[in-house]
Amino acid sequence: MPLFKTLARHALMAGLLAAGIGTAQAAIPIEHWTQPSGARVYLVRSPTIPMLDVQIDFDGGSRREPARQAGLAAVTAGLLSGGVAAQGAQPALDENALSEAWVDLGAQFGASAGSDRFTLQLRTLTQPDLLERAVALAARQMAAPAWPQAVWQRDRERLLAALQQAETRPATLAARTFSQSVFGDHPYGRQPTADTYRAIAIDDMRDFYRRHASACRAQVTLVGAIDRAQAERIARRLMAAIEPHGCAPLPAVPEVAPLNSSVERWLPFAGAAQAQVLIGQPGIARNDPDFFPLFVGNYILGGGGFVSRLTTEVREKRGLSYSVYSYFSPGRHAGPFQIGLTTRPDQARQAVQVARDVVQRFVQDGPTDTELQGAKDFLINGFGLRIDSNRKLLDNVANIAWSGLPLDYLDTWTDQIRRVTRADIQRAFARVVQPDRMATVVVGVPAESPQASAR
Repeated sequence: MPLFKTLARHALMAGLLAAGIGTAQAAIPIEHWTQPSGARVYLVRSPTIPMLDVQIDFDGGSRREPARQAGLAAVTAGLLSGGVAAQGAQPALDENALSEAWVDLGAQFGASAGSDRFTLQLRTLTQPDLLERAVALAARQMAAPAWPQAVWQRDRERLLAALQQAETRPATLAARTFSQSVFGDHPYGRQPTADTYRAIAIDDMRDFYRRHASACRAQVTLVGAIDRAQAERIARRLMAAIEPHGCAPLPAVPEVAPLNSSVERWLPFAGAAQAQVLIGQPGIARNDPDFFPLFVGNYILGGGGFVSRLTTEVREKRGLSYSVYSYFSPGRHAGPFQIGLTTRPDQARQAVQVARDVVQRFVQDGPTDTELQGAKDFLINGFGLRIDSNRKLLDNVANIAWSGLPLDYLDTWTDQIRRVTRADIQRAFARVVQPDRMATVVVGVPAESPQASAR
C-alpha cells in the first residue's frame, strides 16, 4: 500500500477510535439537504486527513439498458474518460491529455455502472488550489465528454476479445448460466454479448448519459475535510455541469419473479479440472425489513469462512471443496442468494447434495445459540473495519442514501446486530429461502455424465 494511503488510513482510524466510533459508541453525523436543482446531497465531515471523496449516483445502471444493447451503461461510463470537448476558451483534451491533467492534480476521477447505479467518483486533496482545480476539471468532464469514436472502436475490440477469452473459463459460463436461470428475462439476468456490444453506437452512449445523468436525478455524497458551506459550493459546481435534461419519472422496472420450481443445468466443459457449482435463487431487495436477520444468519450459514456451516459440512467433514460460501446481494430489486463452490467433477453431485441438505436444515432449524453469539461477536467487533477509511465511509453513506435507509443507520448498526434472535433468523430464512425452488448450475462435468446437458 502506498505510504500516503497507509498514513491516511491510520490517521482516520485513530480519529474514529478517539471518538469512540470504532466501537460504535459515538455518532457518525450525516448531514442532508436537497439543492434547488433537485440533487440530494449527503455530507460526512472527516477532518482527520486533508482529503475529499465525492460520489455522484444516478438511476442509470444496467437495469435501464435496452435488452439488445446489454453493456451500454458500463461502456458509457468507460468512455467518459476518453476525452473532453472544447468549451469556450478551454481547449479540448484527448484521452492522454485528460489522464495527465488528473495526474498533475494528484487526483482521481472516474465512472462506473452496476446493475442499479451509474456512478461518478472524485478523490482529491483539500488544499484550496488543488481542490478548486479538481472540482473544475470534474465539472468539465461531466459537462462535455468528447465521446471519441476511435476510442470506442478500440475499447469495443478489447471487450470482444475479453468475451472470447472469458468463454475459455468455466467460471464465466457458470456465472452467466446462473444469472439467466435465476433472473430469466429480468434486467438483472442480462449479460453483454458480442452482438449487444456491436449494437452500441456513440449516439447511444451520448443519449443514455444525457437521459440519466441529470442534476434532478442525482445523489451526491461527500466525505472529507470540508464543511457544509464548502460542500454546498462543490455540489452546486458539479450539478451545474449537468443541468436538468428532463426530470419526468423513469419507466418502472419490474420486480424479480420468484422461481416456481427447481432448475438444474449440468454442463460439460472440455479440460476442466474442477467443476464450478452455483446454487441459489432471487433473494431480497436492500430495504427488506429482515435484512439484519438474513445478514447474521448468512454469516453462520456460509458467509463466515472457516466457521460457517457450509465449510464445516462440505470441506471439513467431507473434503469436497477447498472453499464454499454463501451470500445475499440485495439491490433495488431482489438480488441473488447464492452458494458457490468448486469440486472435482466426480464429486459434484455429492457436493451439491450436501450443500442443499445444509441449507434445508438451516431453514428448518435455524442456528444454535453458540453459532448466533459467535456471529454477533465477530460482526460487532469488526464494525470499525467497515468505516476505517474515507472511501469506506463514502460507500456506506452512499448506500444508505441510495437505499432510503435511516441516516442514523451506522449509529444503530451494532444494536441491530445485537437484537437479532434465533427466531428472527429462522423466520426470515423460512420466508426468503426455498430450498426446493433453487437454480443449480454445475459446469465442468464430463460430457458422458448422465446429468450432463447441452449448453
